[in-house]
Parts: sequence; C-alpha cells; structure tokens
Amino acid sequence: MSHAYKWVEPPWPQNPLPREQLEDRIQQLLGSTNLCVLATIGRTGPIASPIEYYADGLDLYMLPDPGTPKLKAMQRDPRVSIAVHGAYHGWHSARGVQIFGTAHVIAPHAEGWDRGMQVFRWHEWMSDLGMDTSKPFERQVLKGVPHKILYTETWLWKLGFHAKQKWERPA
Repeated sequence: MSHAYKWVEPPWPQNPLPREQLEDRIQQLLGSTNLCVLATIGRTGPIASPIEYYADGLDLYMLPDPGTPKLKAMQRDPRVSIAVHGAYHGWHSARGVQIFGTAHVIAPHAEGWDRGMQVFRWHEWMSDLGMDTSKPFERQVLKGVPHKILYTETWLWKLGFHAKQKWERPA
C-alpha cells in the first residue's frame, strides 16, 4: 500500500492518451536526458550499448564510433531498439520509452549529415574531449527513426490514463 501516492494502487485506468499528448510526453522525456541504450543485431547475437544521443522530435541522432561491432551490425541490418528512461524513485516515477526503428548511417556531408551534426551538438562533444572545435568532426552520424514506440509513465494513472501507451508511425 502506498501512503504517499494512493493512485499507484489498482484498479488502474486503461484509457489511451490522445496521440498529440503522447507525442508531446515522449518528446519531453527524450529532451530531458541524452543517454540511451542502443540495441542492434550482431553476427553472434544482440549488442546493447549505452550511447549519447540528441532528439529531433521523435528521431534520435548519435555519433557511433567507427569500425565498432555496433556500427557494423547496423550497416548489415538497420533494425534497432533504443531504450531511454528517467530517474526512478518508486512506482510514482516510472517513466521510459522503448523505440523500435531503423538506423540510418549518414556519411559526412551526405544528405542529412549537416542536420544530424546540428542536432547532436558536436561542438560541446568535441570540446569535452579537448578536440579542435573550429569545424565539425567528420564522422558518420546515426539517425534513429522510430516505427513504433512503447511509452511507460506511471504518473499517467493519476491523470486517468493507462501507464503503458503505444505510438506507431502512420503507414
């Protein structure tokens, strides 16, 4: 029994969140942190790695290290799953997304690379590493494009909605 948050106890609401509100809540979560776990399909099985990202709406931009098994896996099979979560301090605060989508590996100066570098905040990234910040780092950018997002937020119970919501890209 919760003494501080009575609404975390059953029965829980089953109502879906309107799409616009769901997209807004997902974007707010994606914008409130910048570390995710990126899962790919390697030659011998799954590869899940923590990686820095920056969101552009529901799309995520990352700078994968060249030549890594993770990057090679995405070049071979672009299907990815990405997990992002907020801080957890009990059932009243559970919040996260699981994204199912496609990895687009964009070569330097190819279409979409400039946008990816703008969103990723390359300047701060390079400055933190003591690198020359006079021009963007010339490496591949990864754009994760979701097809389906499973969003969990237990605070939605208090607002009269189901804690688990599903977003899907229109066909």
